[in-house]
Amino acid sequence: MPEKKGGAAFSRVKRVAGITIRTMLKVADNSGAKEVMVIGVPGVKTRLRRLPSATVGDMVVVTVKKGNADLVGQVMTAVIVRQKKPFKRPDGTWVAFEDNACVIVSPDGAPKGTEIRGPIAKEAAERWNRLSSIASIVV
Repeated sequence: MPEKKGGAAFSRVKRVAGITIRTMLKVADNSGAKEVMVIGVPGVKTRLRRLPSATVGDMVVVTVKKGNADLVGQVMTAVIVRQKKPFKRPDGTWVAFEDNACVIVSPDGAPKGTEIRGPIAKEAAERWNRLSSIASIVV
């Protein structure tokens, strides 16, 4: 199965997509945003009236809801690094985090912040290696 650019399925394993449109995400980096809302998933085409969804490692379009006054209301891109919904890894283990979180990035994938608070999923670190360099914990 070929890799989709921003979709829920990548590599050879289909991931369980736990993030949809209008999902509120915690921001795990120090870019100034605290909470964002997902407003789009680039590269995902779905059936009529079905909400596009994303999973760990996918890039999403978000709008800032809480944070610095100059950032609130801005539209940015982010990469999902944690999700509450359990997903299965190719080795058979199930992984679930206690919150849904993302990292604000530029459209080419460079992180806006200089550090990531909390753990990030191994899938996100493998797909976006610039995130793994500033992450404190990779699970």
